[in-house]
Amino acid sequence: MSPTIRSVGRKKSSAIALLCLLAFVLTPHLVSATGPAVDERITPIPLELGLDERKVVLGRRLFFDSRLSGDNRVSCASCHFFEKGLTDEMPISPGLPENPGLTNTPTLFNVGFNSKLGWDGQTQTLEEQIERVVENKRAMGAHWPDVIALLRGDTDLTTAFQKIYDGGLERETVINALAEFEKSLTTPNAPFDRYLRGDKAAISDDAQAGYRLFEEYGCVSCHQGVNLGGNMLGAFGIFGTPLGSAAGPTTPGSAKNSGIADDRAVFRVPSLRNVQHTAPYFHDGSAKTLSAAISAMTRYQLGRDVPDEDITKIEAFLNSLTGEYQGISVGDL
Repeated sequence: MSPTIRSVGRKKSSAIALLCLLAFVLTPHLVSATGPAVDERITPIPLELGLDERKVVLGRRLFFDSRLSGDNRVSCASCHFFEKGLTDEMPISPGLPENPGLTNTPTLFNVGFNSKLGWDGQTQTLEEQIERVVENKRAMGAHWPDVIALLRGDTDLTTAFQKIYDGGLERETVINALAEFEKSLTTPNAPFDRYLRGDKAAISDDAQAGYRLFEEYGCVSCHQGVNLGGNMLGAFGIFGTPLGSAAGPTTPGSAKNSGIADDRAVFRVPSLRNVQHTAPYFHDGSAKTLSAAISAMTRYQLGRDVPDEDITKIEAFLNSLTGEYQGISVGDL
């Protein structure tokens, strides 16, 4: 490769990295869930949500209902297991027999805090995501008119909808109930959240050191906000190209026409909440352990070889992001 080409490559990598750093610099100081201003780019998960509990219960019922899929083969819970961090622990989602999945199954915990959904980040709301997933040939493989007709044959379910929604059981109300349930899938009270709220003994010394390294290395430039991700797109492979992204913008799950990098794979920055329990990692499940994922990120996103000691401390910090679902630690579900 000629010096000129190498120089251009470095400039492009630096420009992309600068976009992430600018996002960090320009992010305003945030406010914690308890009120006081904090000089943090990360905020605790709210303890109160104010959801309609009737819709949450109805949505949970639908989450486990296979009638939302073609031929009643799968439900949402077929790929999102509570005991597996609301993932399936597989590198690539199995999809359907005739249309296998192409990407890793993202967790649904805290999904309501994401402003971008799916690996490509092209979906902006849970309602839009649910509407698409039901008819996605690699997910539920159904057709909404068929789904609604089938559900309306269930007298008990129809009655439940009529008690809550003026329009009864319709496509829009089914989607709304599912979205309300997904918004309820929050995991507050992680040790790190307690630390942010003032309990400095909530996390270990190594976790505190890992948090400082997480900031110093610039990881927080992209992994910030209440979900430590889920709110922006980023090129995967700023300094070099990971094997799983060698196809560039045609990589499965990559955002199309993002305007971020025309020659690289671009994905939604995933949330790091409960990351200890959502392996394997990345769009292709290529990182089997959290330490391997950290190493890959520091190499390809930061262009640095980070000492093993630092990786261990950053992992300790990430482990402190494991929260509780309905009072039970995600690791114990």
